[in-house]
Amino acid sequence: MVITYKCPNCGGAMEFDGQSGKLHCSQCGTEMTVEEMEKLSADSQGDTEGQDTDQSWEENPLGEDCYHRAEADEEEQTVNMQVYHCPNCGAELMTDENTAAVICSFCGSPGLIADRMSGVRRPKAVLPFKITRDEAVKRFLKWTKHGLLTPKEFTSKNTLEKISGLYVPYWLYDYHVNVEMRARATRSRVTRRGDTEYTYTDHFNVYRDVDTDFERIPVDASEQMDDTAMEGLEPFDYSGLKEFDMGYLSGYLAEKYNFTSEELEGRAKNRAREAALGITRGTIDGYHTVNVVGQRVRIDEKKAEYVMLPVWVLNYRYRGQNYSFMLNGQTGRQNGKLPISAGKAVGWLGIITGISFVVLMAIGAIGGLL
Repeated sequence: MVITYKCPNCGGAMEFDGQSGKLHCSQCGTEMTVEEMEKLSADSQGDTEGQDTDQSWEENPLGEDCYHRAEADEEEQTVNMQVYHCPNCGAELMTDENTAAVICSFCGSPGLIADRMSGVRRPKAVLPFKITRDEAVKRFLKWTKHGLLTPKEFTSKNTLEKISGLYVPYWLYDYHVNVEMRARATRSRVTRRGDTEYTYTDHFNVYRDVDTDFERIPVDASEQMDDTAMEGLEPFDYSGLKEFDMGYLSGYLAEKYNFTSEELEGRAKNRAREAALGITRGTIDGYHTVNVVGQRVRIDEKKAEYVMLPVWVLNYRYRGQNYSFMLNGQTGRQNGKLPISAGKAVGWLGIITGISFVVLMAIGAIGGLL
């Protein structure tokens, strides 16, 4: 079943607004918290118990069954793809097996695929968007100004319309790490007697036994997202985590996880290990030289939680190459790679060459006068 949230006043689609923290109807302006909408939905379902449930979407005041799965012919079926009908405009929407939230490309109606967010697939928590789409566009345009050779079409209206809010699946790991480290260190001092300088070097055997607790080490669980790019969006402020509710996903795209916590724990443990080693090494200070000669790391996993974190994404293809812009939907931290316009590059080369020629001519003229 796919869920949508319809305005109880006018029937318009309600989307989660990051600034107000409520579901918002763009048609009549009605706002409700996610909890209020869930209660209204539950009351509506209770009122219809014992009645004929084979009702059309138009008859359902909250539009609980927004999208009805289409029976696709064999030639329409694609491996790991499913087709849904949009009740607003009748368009067929095809999604892959990992899509958890959809937006109709024809009428903009949002839908949430409930069975992909239930049972073991149901996240523990969600971090709602705080950065609005308008703010994301402004930050993207500001970012593109750093590239003097960025092609004009990269900031065109068609490109800006491709910016999408995406809830990315993450596993958050808690670890207790113990590090034992041995090192040889030296500390030197210099004294002078008359014209003679003496250097004294003291040698030390150093031992450290350090316990460190790590909470919520993030590892993205999406196969489509670049791991290095996602790490560049960190940190997230987990104080804003909310108990998961489908309402927070309304109006955005979302994916379920591709990898289990066991499949990704190697990446998480490596991050915990490197951080713990750095912390332990940082406690060996006050020496002139330090040479680590031995270390032992023990990592005990405390727990792993499945959560959804907000990211604004823009994927752009230019001259056969893929470029992407990503923005942390909570903090605004961003990263990406700008394409280079060949035409602008040639133009700037001509300008630089011309300026260099003028400078050289001026230097030559001054030399002739001297």
